[in-house]
Amino acid sequence: MALWTIFVTSLIMGFSGAILPGPLLTVTINESLRRGAKAGPLIVSGHALLELALVSAVVLGLGSVIAQPAVKGTIGIVGGLFLLWMAYGILREALGNAALSLKGQEGVKRLDPVVAGIIVSASNPYWSIWWATAGASSLMLAATNGLAGAASFYLGHILSDFLWYTLVAAAVAGGKKLFTPVVYRLVLGVCGFFLLGLAGYFVYAGLSFVR
Repeated sequence: MALWTIFVTSLIMGFSGAILPGPLLTVTINESLRRGAKAGPLIVSGHALLELALVSAVVLGLGSVIAQPAVKGTIGIVGGLFLLWMAYGILREALGNAALSLKGQEGVKRLDPVVAGIIVSASNPYWSIWWATAGASSLMLAATNGLAGAASFYLGHILSDFLWYTLVAAAVAGGKKLFTPVVYRLVLGVCGFFLLGLAGYFVYAGLSFVR
């Protein structure tokens, strides 16, 4: 797989997770109201540092374990099924009345934005599940191209977070609603269909390893 393909695939896949409301979005909105648009990149920087540590651990320490055919196959199948579940949820939202709320939440503990990005990400069960399944599957495939493949995957993945949360922070700080319900549902739909295709590929690849 070409490095640019890994990068673009990781970028789109990253968007599919980033656009879904969650703890990181809540913290980003609250900090943007207090600190301005710079809060978005700062919070994602903490998130990126945590994911860099995880990717490094996989590449440097867990790579030999993941390289086992049975492990690769299991991760691929489980990751594909998880992506299928994600795609179902995203497409259901896209066909419903989904809208991105840019309202803050009272009572969120105030931390340094970079530290907040690390803590919120690490304490989010969804983040752990994603990396244990779909994330591991993606990284495993990218790492077949060596360190350059893993780096391309990481850069594409984290760029999606920087782009999305920076845009959200700018919208909140500027007091403008850039994401109308129609635009938001359109983005969800595109990501949902992309994940469907990726889920099928992961399951197919996983089955080929365990045969």
